[in-house]
Amino acid sequence: MIIDDVAASSSFTGLHGLLDRCVVDSYAADFVSWGFFEPRYWRNYAHTHSYFEICLAFAGRGTFTIDGDHHRVAVGTVFVARPGQVHEIISDRRDPLGIAFWGFTLAPGRGSAPSRPGWWRGLLDTDRPALSDRLGLLPLTISALAVEAARPRSGQSGVLAGLGATLVIETARAFADEADLALETTPVDRRSVAVATMERYLLDNLARPLVVRDVAAVVHLSERHAERLFQAQTGEPLKTALRRLRLERAARLLLESNAPVTEIARRCGYPEVRPFSTAFRRRFGQPPTSFRHTGGTLHL
Repeated sequence: MIIDDVAASSSFTGLHGLLDRCVVDSYAADFVSWGFFEPRYWRNYAHTHSYFEICLAFAGRGTFTIDGDHHRVAVGTVFVARPGQVHEIISDRRDPLGIAFWGFTLAPGRGSAPSRPGWWRGLLDTDRPALSDRLGLLPLTISALAVEAARPRSGQSGVLAGLGATLVIETARAFADEADLALETTPVDRRSVAVATMERYLLDNLARPLVVRDVAAVVHLSERHAERLFQAQTGEPLKTALRRLRLERAARLLLESNAPVTEIARRCGYPEVRPFSTAFRRRFGQPPTSFRHTGGTLHL
């Protein structure tokens, strides 16, 4: 079970001093607490915070009391006390409660609109629930954070910033309404994606001998379909585009490097310099050496 990963994440508490702040969308989150209670009998008496405190139960049972309302919590329950709410947690004596918990402030930045629908309303709106069983990516995120806290490695700050942002969003999502999370998306034009992939393939392989079969295989289309799609979207056949891209790269190399013309020809897919020079002159109106000498300017 995924929740078992949380039970093995006691190093979660090692995030103190490692992950103190992150920015997600236009909201700033300042982390103020990281905690982990093993399954045993315990009780934290009624208290309040100036930040959001969130707990995820990974073992046992207990009671969560908030603003006078009593709630039973069990494995897989995530529950939140919002700033200023008086709350108390009591572990069950026979089936002790184990939790991971974290706390953070959430401040809107310039241009933020907390009243608009979005993941943030799961926390900022006080009429949203205090308990949820919609864990989403929370167990995986907690486990990943614990791993990073236990094993400092190069790149840790970047990984923690990303995981911190994920933790904030997934926390809020657990308590948000579906209307808060609805997102209008523009359908992806897969034909345009396929053409962009073919163009990238051409650019990445200009020095190699290419045939239409090679390019079509990259987007898993027949040669005929790939050629038709490419020309419909770009206005030129694949072979014409390949020739143009090769010669445009050659022109840049002539102006930006001191490489010999024969080397530039090979780097642009022309094994022999004579056909390269012929194609180049047809495209730019002058041979490669003259193009380099004039800085690409054709004098009439």
